[in-house]
Amino acid sequence: MSSQNAPLKAPEVGISGKKIVYDKDGKPCRTCNSLLDFQMVTGKISPGAAVKAQQKLHQDPQSSTDFPPDVEQIGRSSWTLLHSIAATYPEVPDSQKQQDLKQFLKLFGNFYPCWFCADDFKSYMTKNEPKVSTQEDFGRWLCDAHNEVNVKLGKPKFDCNFWRRRWKDENE
Repeated sequence: MSSQNAPLKAPEVGISGKKIVYDKDGKPCRTCNSLLDFQMVTGKISPGAAVKAQQKLHQDPQSSTDFPPDVEQIGRSSWTLLHSIAATYPEVPDSQKQQDLKQFLKLFGNFYPCWFCADDFKSYMTKNEPKVSTQEDFGRWLCDAHNEVNVKLGKPKFDCNFWRRRWKDENE
């Protein structure tokens, strides 16, 4: 077989510089990749066009609001939801609230739109059981979970001593 007929190797890294996540069937995951990475990998736009679109997106972040959310938008929104739940969780919840929160976190992991991220979150919860006995315990546990993801993404860690200030706007 000549090299002209050889199948193209699926890209491992997208225009964003991040690893391309593929579904279990080998297709690129729409939810687990940025929109531009997904479009480039599926051939909807060329790598050159993706670079230009990415530059435009950095100049005008609102230019992507016509599209379904990508992994970055879903991630930011999810962390905002989870941290907001921690900030409004009772200071000392009763046993039913604690049980409900653990169940919510389990279901959250089961239904998270990006399977790759969901598997990672479920794995984290298996190794680090959610601490839900107090608001402080849960806020710090969640901050630690978020920091683990930040490290994997090459982002700075957040000082968990300030989680209340960040999410409850409290002066400590």
